[in-house]
Amino acid sequence: MTGSFTAARAAFRLQATLLLRSPGSLQPLFTAPLYTLIFTAMAEHSGRQETLGYAVVVPVLISLWTMALLTAGDLVAQDRFDGTLELLVAAPAGMAVVTTARIAAVTGVSLAAIVECWCTSALVAGDWPPVHHPFLLAAGAVATSFALTCAACLMSAGFVLARSARVFQNALSYPLYLLAGLTVPVSAMPYWVRPLSRLFFLSWSADLLRRSVAAAPVPHPLGRLAATVLLGLVWYGVALLAFRTVLARVRATGTVALV
Repeated sequence: MTGSFTAARAAFRLQATLLLRSPGSLQPLFTAPLYTLIFTAMAEHSGRQETLGYAVVVPVLISLWTMALLTAGDLVAQDRFDGTLELLVAAPAGMAVVTTARIAAVTGVSLAAIVECWCTSALVAGDWPPVHHPFLLAAGAVATSFALTCAACLMSAGFVLARSARVFQNALSYPLYLLAGLTVPVSAMPYWVRPLSRLFFLSWSADLLRRSVAAAPVPHPLGRLAATVLLGLVWYGVALLAFRTVLARVRATGTVALV
């Protein structure tokens, strides 16, 4: 346990250092203000100032999801390119532990998108978007970051078997934005899609963050937080099983770098 914790801490520091040296990895943080401009302009044009908070939540979640998705694929692809993937697979600490710590470093940094989007919206609209439940907003953001780390771990396990992760990264963006209700409300979707949306943790976190900026009381806030965290844990449980299965296969076939 101590060895795994030490390895996780070292992996966290390594990824934080790589982020500072490779600003390109922070690409979603550069595009977040552009999305904020679009959604803020839509809220301004509609004349509904009370929806400014909603207009900020969407680009925040898009940035968080994009950062997690890019990290999940790029970690494995870069390790394969550098020839360190074999060492990582053979390391006693376990690839799942190291990958989780590295992804956690990225999703933690991606929370800066919240401040970035709020400041952008304030500059455009001339006023700060309202946040009527700030503590709930902070708790929801942390829970979302945790669930995104879990989801990215599952995707990393799958990317070990894929030669190119970029195709999957592109394919998993916009369909999941729709499923989470980021661009279209879940209530406006077909009836058969709604249960699927509620199985996706991002729909719960989007709902929680939207309600935390509104003036009305948030119904069942702890339940919504718990749903986000528990669904993230389910993703992580599947990720650990996927890592075990995938690594057993590549070790047996000796195809870690040849897949």
